[in-house]
Amino acid sequence: MKALQIAATGMSAQQTRVDVISHNLANMSTTGYNARRAEFADLAYQQVTRPGTITASDGTIVPAGVQLGLGVRPTAVTANLQQGSLSHTGNDLDLAIEGLGYLEVTLPSGISAYTRDGGLKRTGEGLIVTSDGYEVAPGITIPAEARSIAINAQGEVYAYFNDQTEPEMLGQITLAGFVNEKGLEAVGSNLFLETMASGPAMVAAPGLEGLGTLRQGYLEDSSVDAVREITELIKAQRGYELNSKVITAADQMLGATVQVR
Repeated sequence: MKALQIAATGMSAQQTRVDVISHNLANMSTTGYNARRAEFADLAYQQVTRPGTITASDGTIVPAGVQLGLGVRPTAVTANLQQGSLSHTGNDLDLAIEGLGYLEVTLPSGISAYTRDGGLKRTGEGLIVTSDGYEVAPGITIPAEARSIAINAQGEVYAYFNDQTEPEMLGQITLAGFVNEKGLEAVGSNLFLETMASGPAMVAAPGLEGLGTLRQGYLEDSSVDAVREITELIKAQRGYELNSKVITAADQMLGATVQVR
């Protein structure tokens, strides 16, 4: 009886689904977080009678055949790339990306990572960094005597000084785009790494090459829809229960077979 193994794969799949939903709900307040969705595919089939087989009795062709499925397996956990709503903070170094693109940061190992978390800070030396202290490309330093800074939609960073009437341009923040954003590798702390699936990063100024623009004084909220996640959680729970009932029914059927005299 294959029902035991098939139902076990179903329970495992629903558990994976619940894990993904719980991760989404845990990140309801994470800046720039994109909700994830678990995807599944059916397992291999046992071909008892293949479609199109010629029967030995009269030579006719079997129109459908007998194909017994062996369960389900997870294939991917993909991110929903829908942009979250923007929240006004008023902070000079808070940046929201309107449209496609990621901020490029440099990790301590020297490799580049990418993020949509625009809650930036600056070090004691004035270097613009992420909340974890990673340098934001291309490495812009704000002078200590700067009264305030302004960042326009194209990523140009200007500093205002008490003894100057005109602002001084410090540099331009760039964005990185990818052919397949869903192929990025999530490593935590709102950071992603480039992979073979994502393709190489295409770095350009905001507003160019199909990339989005920057909005100073705003942060992108998480795209998690709590109502939808709770609905999906209920469906996953019911699916788990149904698969467990199949295991119970299969166990009772096996028990009845053993008791046959």
